[in-house]
Amino acid sequence: MAHEKQTEILNRHVSNWNVLFVKLHNYHWYVKGPHFFTLHEKFEELYDEAAGHIDELAERLLAVDGKPVGTMKEYLNISTIKEAEGEKSAEQMVQDLVKDFDKVVEELKSDIEKLEDVGDEPTADMLIGVRQSVEKHNWMLKSFLGE
Repeated sequence: MAHEKQTEILNRHVSNWNVLFVKLHNYHWYVKGPHFFTLHEKFEELYDEAAGHIDELAERLLAVDGKPVGTMKEYLNISTIKEAEGEKSAEQMVQDLVKDFDKVVEELKSDIEKLEDVGDEPTADMLIGVRQSVEKHNWMLKSFLGE
């Protein structure tokens, strides 16, 4: 049961971060307006960080004898994050990311508890680090929006 829970949790996060990786590239390429330079750079920073999370999560899954998902079809089926759709203003892009990051943080909180309950403190600790980073980025994005 513990191994199944680890696999489910880690593959959902691998999937979420892969969808976010693609969405952040979309926003990086298509952002326009007076905040172009700021957001273009920020989106690149975020997709670079997402790539690190993907690798770390997948390698942790392999270390606990799991199998990380590795196709876009699997990511989209498992992810709780939706891919980018249609044209958005710069502000709409940031609002969308805030919602996504809120969802990721809530899932991380719950998953950290579940992993601790099944005795997987190393994975829980890794997710705590991811959560801390996402919370900081989300605070910055909310500040950008004046929230």
